[in-house]
Amino acid sequence: MADAQPFRAVRYAGGAGPLADLVAPPYDAVDDDERAELYTRSPYNVLHVTLPTSAEDAGRLYREWLAAGVLEQDDEPSAWVSVERYVGPDGVPRERHGVIVSVPAEPYEAGTVLPHERTHPRVRDERLRLLRAMRVQPEPVFVLTDTAPAAQAPSIAPDIQVDGTSVWRIEAPGDIPGELLIADGHHRYEAAVDLARETGEAIRIMALVVSKHDDGLRVFPTHRVFTGRPDLASPSEGESFSTLDDALRTLATESRDHPAAIAYRRGHVEVVRGAEGMLDAELVDRHGLEGISYTPRLDEALAAVDRGDADAAFLLREPRVEDVFEVARRGERMPQKSTYFFPKPLSGIVFHPLDR
Repeated sequence: MADAQPFRAVRYAGGAGPLADLVAPPYDAVDDDERAELYTRSPYNVLHVTLPTSAEDAGRLYREWLAAGVLEQDDEPSAWVSVERYVGPDGVPRERHGVIVSVPAEPYEAGTVLPHERTHPRVRDERLRLLRAMRVQPEPVFVLTDTAPAAQAPSIAPDIQVDGTSVWRIEAPGDIPGELLIADGHHRYEAAVDLARETGEAIRIMALVVSKHDDGLRVFPTHRVFTGRPDLASPSEGESFSTLDDALRTLATESRDHPAAIAYRRGHVEVVRGAEGMLDAELVDRHGLEGISYTPRLDEALAAVDRGDADAAFLLREPRVEDVFEVARRGERMPQKSTYFFPKPLSGIVFHPLDR
């Protein structure tokens, strides 16, 4: 059971400019071109502190924004209901519901929060330096609960509305029963745990909590594309099909008891299968990570091969949320890029200060 509490949010003041110019995707979902564009869109865009030139610069900027009234802290603690309207990589419009609350950053051994992906020490240390310098979290960790939704959107106009996301201020929903699974934000969560261990503080972290039963929750596959890998250019490992559509229909009927994927090459399509107990991503990752890139978009993976830019693309099935929970409950970690939770919660809608 997670101890969900309200918090005194720090938010952009009206004088900072239109909120659409200030929010951004989370730091790890921004490429170099988008970073440059958002940096110049506003001197107060949240990326200046989530992807700064240095942690020290981020801490200085945050304090300057507070002192200048660019950011203001709410007088009273609140939680926030969130509704995100989006169109997924499959082109289908959906609506995802959740609640933004403050939860303790506790070691995984405590059993309250489960991880499902492996992390990199370098990235975790980078997020830790940033958290030390700023002592605020500008972007929520995205977590799933295996229970029913914690709160419903009020039937009034939202307090904040930007880029398809609407949020309403509410009282805290109280304890959230069941297990919490980190869907996105492992490095940020682990950085907060590291800071608590380092300072002896009871650190709390901002989390967007979504029920695994929410109709708008989808986990999309992340397809693997290999470039500069002539060893993967020739078919050799699976069942051949005359068309991609035939292969896709077969993949859709494959049992989840064993891994399966489509190997797509110019002029050849195969369904490849692996041994029971292996994940789909592990089936492909046995080829190694040299020359690999990732995309959630099927058309992008196919086009890279059709243009001759890639030697092969491996098309994965959509992961099931319950399977992700089961891996986490066993204490195991999935390979990176095994899941693609979309959309990523926006950064900068509300900030969570450590000194509440």
